[in-house]
Amino acid sequence: MIRLTGFLVVIAVFIACLSCQSEEEIKRQRYITEGILIYKNNCANCHQPKGEGLAELYPPIAKSDYLADKNQIICLMRYGQQGKIVVNGKSYNRPMPPQPQLSDLEIAELATYIYNEWGNETTVTDVKAVTPILKKCAESK
Repeated sequence: MIRLTGFLVVIAVFIACLSCQSEEEIKRQRYITEGILIYKNNCANCHQPKGEGLAELYPPIAKSDYLADKNQIICLMRYGQQGKIVVNGKSYNRPMPPQPQLSDLEIAELATYIYNEWGNETTVTDVKAVTPILKKCAESK
């Protein structure tokens, strides 16, 4: 009989769990994991780690009515935003800087994380859907 201890037990359970998940769920979890890192490195400073925003300066993402237009959110992730916006009935007027260094895949991962964490979704925002949205945004700029 093989005895597994500590770390090996965790690895064995993790592998067993992966084998029970669909390919789509594995992809969703991978996108979310990468999205968390992207959020922490590019968004959390202003929108805060739990998405609650920063006082009167930066709007919340968590429980935000602004998430309703996903295409608009995907565009502003890449191209930023200027001017006044209203989130949950409150006005904000600080620019959001563009993030041109983010690849289409990174934006898809970020959107997957944000919408799964705070937008009541349980699906992947696939890069195949994000790329044409970003192309259309670029054409309208």
